[in-house]
Amino acid sequence: MKSYQKLTTAVPQPAACWVEEEGSAPTPAGRGKLAPWWVGSGLLVAAVLLSTVTVWVLRQVSGGWPGPTPPPKCLLIPESHRFDCYPERHVVVTQELCESRGCCFIESPLPAGGKQGVPWCFYPPDFPSYTLESLNQTALGMVGLLVRREKAYYPRDIEMLRLDVEFETDTRLHIKITDAANPRYEVPLEVPPVMKRAENPIYSLDFSRNPFGVLLRRKATGTVLLNTSVAPLIFADQFLQISTLLPSKFLYGLGEHRGTLLHSLDWSTLTLWARDVSPTESFNLYGAHPFCLVMEEGGDAHGVFLLNSNAMEVVLQPAPGLTWRTIGGVLDFYIFLGPDPNMVIQQYQQVIGFPAMPPLWALGFHLCRWGYGSSNETWQTVRAMRNYQIPQDAQWNDIDYMDGYRDFTFDPQKFASLPSLVEDLHKHRQRYVMILDPGISSTNPRGSYWPFDEGLRRGLFLNTTQGQPLIGQVWPGFTAFADFSNPDTHQWWLENLQHFHAHVPFDGLWIDMNEPSNFMDGSEDGCPPGELDSPPYTPAVLGDSLSAKTVCASAKQKASVHYNLHNLYGLMEAKATASALIQIRGKRPLVISRSTFPSQGRYSGHWLGDNRSQWKDMYYSIPGLLSFSLFSIPLVGADICGFSGSTSEELCTRWMQLGAFYPFARNHNTQNEKAQDPTVFSPAARTAMKDVLLIRYSLLPFLYTLFHRAHLQGDTVARPLFFEFPRDVATLGLDRQFLWGRSLLVTPVLEPGVDSVTGYFPRGVWYDFYTGSSVNSSGEMLKMSAPLEHLNLHVREGAILPTQKPGTTSEATRGNPLRLIVALSQSATAWGDLFWDDGESLDTFERGSYSYLVFNVTQNIFTSTVLHASAEATEVTIGTLSIFGVRKPPSKVLLNGQEKPFSYLDNEVLTVSDLGLSLSQGFSLQWL
Repeated sequence: MKSYQKLTTAVPQPAACWVEEEGSAPTPAGRGKLAPWWVGSGLLVAAVLLSTVTVWVLRQVSGGWPGPTPPPKCLLIPESHRFDCYPERHVVVTQELCESRGCCFIESPLPAGGKQGVPWCFYPPDFPSYTLESLNQTALGMVGLLVRREKAYYPRDIEMLRLDVEFETDTRLHIKITDAANPRYEVPLEVPPVMKRAENPIYSLDFSRNPFGVLLRRKATGTVLLNTSVAPLIFADQFLQISTLLPSKFLYGLGEHRGTLLHSLDWSTLTLWARDVSPTESFNLYGAHPFCLVMEEGGDAHGVFLLNSNAMEVVLQPAPGLTWRTIGGVLDFYIFLGPDPNMVIQQYQQVIGFPAMPPLWALGFHLCRWGYGSSNETWQTVRAMRNYQIPQDAQWNDIDYMDGYRDFTFDPQKFASLPSLVEDLHKHRQRYVMILDPGISSTNPRGSYWPFDEGLRRGLFLNTTQGQPLIGQVWPGFTAFADFSNPDTHQWWLENLQHFHAHVPFDGLWIDMNEPSNFMDGSEDGCPPGELDSPPYTPAVLGDSLSAKTVCASAKQKASVHYNLHNLYGLMEAKATASALIQIRGKRPLVISRSTFPSQGRYSGHWLGDNRSQWKDMYYSIPGLLSFSLFSIPLVGADICGFSGSTSEELCTRWMQLGAFYPFARNHNTQNEKAQDPTVFSPAARTAMKDVLLIRYSLLPFLYTLFHRAHLQGDTVARPLFFEFPRDVATLGLDRQFLWGRSLLVTPVLEPGVDSVTGYFPRGVWYDFYTGSSVNSSGEMLKMSAPLEHLNLHVREGAILPTQKPGTTSEATRGNPLRLIVALSQSATAWGDLFWDDGESLDTFERGSYSYLVFNVTQNIFTSTVLHASAEATEVTIGTLSIFGVRKPPSKVLLNGQEKPFSYLDNEVLTVSDLGLSLSQGFSLQWL
């Protein structure tokens, strides 16, 4: 029996809601008559004014802040509600600069460590904004006209805006603000057409007319989800900004960043601009995901998606409040009302699309490193893995396989045996994946490198403002960059891949450097002067320039300028690559991409980039993969054991245990570091790594079914605990544990030198995955034994997990008998399901070529019901049923009415073996 030590639970305390009756947005008398936000603030304002004036006077007396007294209207605004009027960095904001913008100036003490703090320059209550001049009903919602009569302080203010509101579904609202007179760039994302207005929306919407503001409430609770009248709307040609109060401090999403799963609202700025940089806190990373999820008090959830691909900042402040700030496009918001966090993510995916169903082999273990140096060395690693019978589905190569780092080539000396290696992998039912970069070498003699010559001839590269290919520098030296916004580029990409596949029949593709990354800033000639490369406002991007380590924002692409398309580059390449793989292989593609944007789960998975072999990197991988679950890219993982730096045996063992539960599990390593594949470690470590991979392989039927549910309806695969326990506030900040689906809890060790681990167990019964022993939690932290060879896994009551005797590849595993693990609830019920197909054919669900089974337990009877059957299911048998939580020893067990031998242990586990039942046949098993 496992011993559990109960610990006190630290609960993140939710902030008090800003009640609208007391706060800045009084209940409206009727649509369009909502009073301005500075009226009706009553006691709060009086208290704030009194305390602020008192503090200000005391500081004057003590010689603290010099200067004249700020106007009373400025002192009215509490520090937490000060919305920044001068967000430019690297500028010392003086009173003169601030007041030239018509804003309030009050100095505040600077926070330690160079962090952001309370803005010194902030909007007064009467700062000019837009007025809602007209509002008319439409078939789907409303259309309005917004007018700005006084210019704000960025060039080319757009004075007349069109407001479109569509009540798309009962749980989805669409609000779009754009130029009333002239077309603007909009993200070319296909969104679902809406034919009729929602009949019973679970939200109510009101507006303030002057200043214009949106007030969105959840009908059931009255919670205000959006209140945009707290700061002025600004809509200039290259500066768009809208702010809102938040109903709580529990906010997630807004990628790609490294940090905790739950964001800090302590004056933090999150920048969205795709950038090649090792994951580092506070930097803008590889992808852009302008989507956030907010947990409201009481456990409801809502999500907000800003469909905009321009450089962007999202500013969080303790009000709690949020500011969206972007430098192009339009303000195109979708709001998802849930009310449950799982439903919010499903509703988001109804707009951006559900993720693709991966091939089964993609869910096996992948091995890679930069620096194998040769195909023979790569082959040696594969053979060593087979020799120790360690599961492996795919072998990968990084850029060292290429000839001179050029795409679509392989080194004729060091990788001469690569075609033979791939043939050998296929013979052993394994797969091969290699890397590709979008930078195409531009310096080869004409006629010697078809990819560049043909791309140039067809005009498929990014161009400078002068119409010539923009030349940057990546691994092969000087390069041109493929323009994936051009459909003709997709055809050229396919032809290149077809030529290469004829020599090296790869199975999947790894697309890297697709932010796009450039070793130069802009191009070999820099970037031209102008407002695309040097906009009036540059968000807080790493390097302080849009062209830092990428191409010029002014570069011309088929669909628009790079200024608008930069954050879409990885998505467009993933789309081209997935399409090419389907045409070449005729099977489900595996694409793993570094740069991502909303909807990319339809085409690729993602790995979390060039991490380091450090314990903190292992921890940060968990909020990373959970955030990408929110972003609808479920096939995600980090480089197991770390990419750069040198791992240790202990770190790599613990990381292999965690990584075995990444949805995408790949161990990857850089060059010039010692090898870190499982075969190079001591027998004890190697065995621990092998054992946890065998556990992963045993769970492939469960994991594959989770991916089916993701593909079909947008369920998450790796899941934060708060998704399942949204009313348990102790779960809201948890990111050192996670769930697979609803029911498998993973509690990894994330620090060195320990033989125990502490994890939170939400209220209910949890069963040890290995033994079936139970722990009944009241919602508490438990300390568990965790020797180096052990990963703590627990099954939630009421679940049925389909597992399988593991083999060393997913294909070998497929033919083995199934074991169903039943975790009885306290009322002795359980439920589970299984999706089964051939593992790789296209559109098996859509074509009906699959089996789907539902498992149920009630009143001591286990039932397997086949809801849909296909030929594949006839080849698989159910061998064993393990039932956890059978409180009394049964006297007999009946299988379809016939008595069957069984075993029963005193930890309340009933096991029935040697069932030999075909998966395609329903059955029932009863214990008496």
